[in-house]
Amino acid sequence: MATTNIKDDATTQAGEPVRFQAEIRQLLDILVHSLYTRREVFLRELISNASDALNRMQFEMLTNTDVVDPEVSAAIRITVDESGKRLTISDSGVGMSRTELVENLGTIARSGAQRFIENAKETGTDATDIIGRFGVGFYSVFMIADEVRVTSRSFRPDDEAACWVCAGGETFTLEASDRSHRGTVIELKLREEAAEFADAFRITQIVKQHSDYVPFPIYVGKLTDKAGEFKIANQQTALWRQPARDVKTGEYVEFFRQLTFSGGEPLLQIHYAADAPVQIYSILFVPPKASRDLFTARYESGIRLHARKILIEENCRALVPEYLRFLQGVVDCEDLPLNVARENVQSSPLLVKISRVLGRKVVDEFKKLALNDADKYLGFWNEFGIFLKEGAATDPEAATDLMELLRFRSTRVDGEVTALAEYVQRVKDDRKEIYYLLADDLRTATRSPHLDYFKRNGYEVLLLIEPVDAFLMANVREFDGHKLVNVASGEMKLPPAAAADDAVVEEALAGRDLARLIVKFKSQLGLRVADVRDTDRLSDSPVRLVDSGGAPGREVQRAMRAMDREYEQPKMVLELNARHPLLRSLVHLPEPSEILDLCVEQLFDAALLLEGLHPDPAGIVPRLQELMQAAVGKTTPAE
Repeated sequence: MATTNIKDDATTQAGEPVRFQAEIRQLLDILVHSLYTRREVFLRELISNASDALNRMQFEMLTNTDVVDPEVSAAIRITVDESGKRLTISDSGVGMSRTELVENLGTIARSGAQRFIENAKETGTDATDIIGRFGVGFYSVFMIADEVRVTSRSFRPDDEAACWVCAGGETFTLEASDRSHRGTVIELKLREEAAEFADAFRITQIVKQHSDYVPFPIYVGKLTDKAGEFKIANQQTALWRQPARDVKTGEYVEFFRQLTFSGGEPLLQIHYAADAPVQIYSILFVPPKASRDLFTARYESGIRLHARKILIEENCRALVPEYLRFLQGVVDCEDLPLNVARENVQSSPLLVKISRVLGRKVVDEFKKLALNDADKYLGFWNEFGIFLKEGAATDPEAATDLMELLRFRSTRVDGEVTALAEYVQRVKDDRKEIYYLLADDLRTATRSPHLDYFKRNGYEVLLLIEPVDAFLMANVREFDGHKLVNVASGEMKLPPAAAADDAVVEEALAGRDLARLIVKFKSQLGLRVADVRDTDRLSDSPVRLVDSGGAPGREVQRAMRAMDREYEQPKMVLELNARHPLLRSLVHLPEPSEILDLCVEQLFDAALLLEGLHPDPAGIVPRLQELMQAAVGKTTPAE
């Protein structure tokens, strides 16, 4: 029999094989031929799909009563055929038409299938822990079934029922069906090694473990049982509507796992109910890891919006401020109209209020965690701190509270991070400045010439080494009455120098020699610099680059470079340390001098590198080789 491609399905005859998409074939191959340690998650996936179908049906019937079986109650039914080694899962949800069966089961968004395949191949994580995250959970049935039959009737009266059949190969078939009731029935012919799932007690165990909080009754019974003998296996409890004092830690963990299709535990749960300014019930979780999707503009929110227990929006981005997008959970609002159109949910003024209320509550909980469990907070910070920095920079209302939560590296706290409040406590005089330095990484920061004066005089400097830090400092100027000051600024007012010690201080270049050296640097570097001048702010470093007057702040420049690769860096001022031995030696070289020219270029390039600005690091190598050759002499050693 000829095989039809999915795109030709409109002309496919009943029972004619249809070929899967390439990604689906790969996915099925992984599931059919691989051994997973937790095969029972297939039932979690099917129940989750059934629950979604019931939620959609509830929402549809808020505004439309012209549906098939309008009086049928919302429920999921699981029937076990122990002797026939079969399992059937049915629901009274929205159902599917013939076309929808093909679209939902025969094709899939390439990204979802492809990302699952890549994760299954590349990570050491059991794929059963992640399959539900990629929209391909249905296909987990092929871990335990030789054949799958999906019979469905749409809620729309004019749509006919159809049956989708697949044995896990490269094709599926579509058949006509005389099913008259709304909903979907999935019949599984179990593999020999999966016979454990043809047991009602085992199925009940799985339901309680993975789907206990599904908000619809899940009936479990044997094929030989009468309708009234099927028993409800789940609590159907809206956990978020229970008082927090009545919920055990294990219940939060299990609810988190069911909600996120994962096997991990949340770092933190926030169970919160409020009556004003809006009446809401919520449970929000901080997951153990930050998803990479969170760093893209097209991230998918992990928070579900309910209105009086009815699911309104699966992934609602408007429920919390943008910088808290890593949160996952459920928010149930009593005040949201049930007839609100899904496309209008995101723009609802009520959600703006909810976002403010939840944002304040979450930040308060983070502050409590930081105060009461520093180690746990540090673990949270290492994973999600970047988002709090984003919030401090973008949310003026929350900035003060968020700044208390920020942590930074410091010249005073080796190998650890410090809070701004701790920095202020360590200030011994009446100084009202907090000093900081922006750098690309910790090693570059600790070697920066901008730290010379502050190290020598015992002043603490915060080391800001994340890309978001430039954006943060461009938007936040003070903390608790203390001005945030960038030590790389050439215009900043230096704090008082410490009392002189007995250390040997090199004598500065004589005025005439220094002037001649400045002229040399200016003539050779030309338009590459705005100016060349001497400075008393350096000790260990021979030169440094600072911004010229009128140039945008260093924070703004870094933020602009991060957003625009073509951003033209303003010319900077090169400052010379007249006491440095290298510069004192350069003045004794005759002019013209090839070595002097090489040293000027190398010093300028080194200053650029320390600022993370050099456009061509590889160009330094030949010059270094020339300098080394000059240092050892150009003559060949005698044999």
